[in-house]
Amino acid sequence: MVRLIMGLKGTGKTKTLVELVHKAVEEESGDVICIEKEKVLTFDIPYQARLIHAGDYGINSVELLRGFISGLAAGNYDISHVFVDNLFKIIGDVPEDELTQLCKWLDDFGEKESITFTITVSADPKLYGEGIKKYL
Repeated sequence: MVRLIMGLKGTGKTKTLVELVHKAVEEESGDVICIEKEKVLTFDIPYQARLIHAGDYGINSVELLRGFISGLAAGNYDISHVFVDNLFKIIGDVPEDELTQLCKWLDDFGEKESITFTITVSADPKLYGEGIKKYL
């Protein structure tokens, strides 16, 4: 399952994500992963969740993110939830069709691996079509 939290800058997306990470740590039996670009959420995310700074790994494209997530799952069979804060800050702005393809891949991958994905995206949801809106 993939859930996008989309909105313009300053609309509370990261705050919502932090609350969801806390809830996931309390309620889910698997490992919770949170990926962010830089070291911003260090004191907001509970220590039980694995906080990964994407900038440390040079993740800057959809393909690298897919490979990184695949590697995480290959090395840890107990992941139940992956959170990604500010996707476009990590991989850069991508066209709608590429974002749709990423969401579809994450949905299929999550189904196969029993992983839920929650991703924040700084963009106006009104500008996106049905391919993206089904994940909101």
